[in-house]
Amino acid sequence: MAIAKGYAATDASKPLTPFTFERREPNDDDVVISVQYCGVCHSDIHQARNEWGNSRFPMVPGHEVAGVVSAVGAGVTKFKVGDRVGVGCFVNSCIGCATRDLDYEHFLPGLTQTYNDVEADGTTPTYGGYSDSIVVKEGYVLSFPDNIPLDAGAPLLCAGITLYSPLRHWKAGPGMKVAIVGMGGLGHMGVKLGAAMGADITVLSQTLSKKEDGIRLGAKDYYATSDAETFTKLAGTFDLIICTVGTAIDWNAYLGLLKFDGSMVLVGVPEHAVPVHAFSVIGGRKSLSGSMIGSIKETQEMLDFCGEHGITSEIEKINIQDINEAYERVIKSDVRYRFVIDIASLAV
Repeated sequence: MAIAKGYAATDASKPLTPFTFERREPNDDDVVISVQYCGVCHSDIHQARNEWGNSRFPMVPGHEVAGVVSAVGAGVTKFKVGDRVGVGCFVNSCIGCATRDLDYEHFLPGLTQTYNDVEADGTTPTYGGYSDSIVVKEGYVLSFPDNIPLDAGAPLLCAGITLYSPLRHWKAGPGMKVAIVGMGGLGHMGVKLGAAMGADITVLSQTLSKKEDGIRLGAKDYYATSDAETFTKLAGTFDLIICTVGTAIDWNAYLGLLKFDGSMVLVGVPEHAVPVHAFSVIGGRKSLSGSMIGSIKETQEMLDFCGEHGITSEIEKINIQDINEAYERVIKSDVRYRFVIDIASLAV
C-alpha cells in the first residue's frame, strides 16, 4: 500500500494534526490522484467535531478534492495520467443495488462518503482530501473543464453542486424570482449559478455587509433579514427560496416570502430541529423541501455548465498548517467565500 500524508482529526475535542496513513492498493478500475487543492466545507467542521454524532476517528476530512491523475488501473478508459480531475462527496454508491442509478444514486442506501466512512469491504476507512493522494473508482472521478482552475474549481464539487442541483430541479430560469438565504460558501455559488441560468436573484442575508459582492456576483437585490421590514416588504415575492444557512432561523417567516405554489428548499443543516407551523404552508400550497448534493452525472453536468459560463468559487487559499484557524473563521463567517487548502504546503 502507498503511504499518504495529510491532516486528521483524532478526537472530536482536539485540533487537526499531521497524519500519515496507508492508501489502499488501486484495483483495475481505480484512478490514483495526486491532490493539489481541497476546499474546506462547513460539514468538515461538523464531522471533525462530531456535531452530527456519527464521526469515526481518526478522520481525514475533505470532499472538494482537485488534482491530477498520477496512475490508472488496467481497466480504466476515461482517464489518463496528467488529466485534471476532482472527487466530490462520495466515492461509491448503490452497493446493494442490482444496477447503479446514475440520476439518484446519492439518495439511495449504500452511499460511501469520501471520508468518515468505510470502503465496500466494510472495514477499510475512507480518508478525504486533506491529504496528498487519493484512490477512487473511475466512475466517481470528475473531469474539470480546461478553463476552470483547480484551486477555484475545487469548491464546485460540494458547494457548487449543492446549489446547482436544486436550481435545476426547481427549474430556475428567466422569469423566476429566486431568493438565496445566506451569502457564504454555499450562498455565493447560488447567486452565480442562478444568475447564469437567467433567474432573478435576491440575496437574503443577516446584514448588508456583503451587498456589494452579492450584486457583483449576479444578484439583482439584496436585503438584510435583521430588518423586520424585509419580511413585510417581500411577503409573497418568490417562486423559490434556497436556504443555505446551517444555523436555526425562523423558517415560518421565510415561508411567508413565497408566492402561491412556491417552494423553500433546505440545503443547510442546523444542528437542532426547527419548528414549522402548518399554517406556514397550507395557505398558499407552499412546499418545504430539501436537497442534497447531486449524482456524479449531475455533478459533471454542473462542472461543464461552469466551464461554459466561466463560473468558479470565490476563494481564499491557505496552507494546511492553518486549517484549525480556518475552521474558527468559517464558524465566524470570516471568509469570502471558501477556504481552499494548497496541498503543496504539506511538504513545508
